[in-house]
This record gives sequence, structure tokens and C-alpha cells, in this order.
Amino acid sequence: MSWQAYVDTNLLGTGKISRAAILGQQGGVWASSAGYSLSPEEQTALTKVHNDSSEVQAHGVKAAGQKFLCIRADDRSVYGKKSSDGIIVVKTKQAILVAEYSHPTQPGEATKIVEELADYLIGVGY
Repeated sequence: MSWQAYVDTNLLGTGKISRAAILGQQGGVWASSAGYSLSPEEQTALTKVHNDSSEVQAHGVKAAGQKFLCIRADDRSVYGKKSSDGIIVVKTKQAILVAEYSHPTQPGEATKIVEELADYLIGVGY
């Protein structure tokens, strides 16, 4: 399956994720939803967000020009919120999954989708 298919089918296709991208841990966008543009600075920051949880907790997560308040961060996953919308950033062996969700999707619904895809990718070596 192509990286774009993971975005289109496994994330957006659920109807729970509104915008998404898959980045390489070394940088670069492997796939993204239509119109979801991450600046080079945002891409770099997103690939490093798991390195220092205190930094992301203090300054939040920025993606596609929006800033999200960090509500939880660890060495694998970062969760952010902005009003009733949110972002989930999950690190796999080689990739970074970035997924945004909007009301009425609940955080737990979106988290399950993104974390399950991350588990699958880790299981197949990515």
C-alpha cells in the first residue's frame, strides 16, 4: 500500500480524521491530505516533538499554521487541542503520523484510529 493510501483510506477514510500527513523521521512529507500544507519549519518541529516533552508541553504543537495546546506527550505520542478540535502526532520506527480531527469527533475516537495505524506500521517495520 502506498503512503498516500494510508492517509486516504486508514485515516481520512474513517470519517473521523479531517486532515493528515505522514512524514519521514528524517524529514519530508511522504503523503498528505489535499490542501494540508506543513511548512518546512513545522515539518522539522513535528519530527522532533517526541524528543523533549517539556518543550512541547510548554509551547504546544503547530501544524498547517494552527497552534494546538499540548494536553499529553510522551516518547511515542503527542496529543494537542484547540477548542473542540485536536491533533495527534505519533512516532513509528521510520515515520511520524500527523492527524487532525474536528468536532463532533471525540479525542478517543481519533486516537484509536491513529494509534492502531501506528501499531500496524511498527509491526511491518515502519
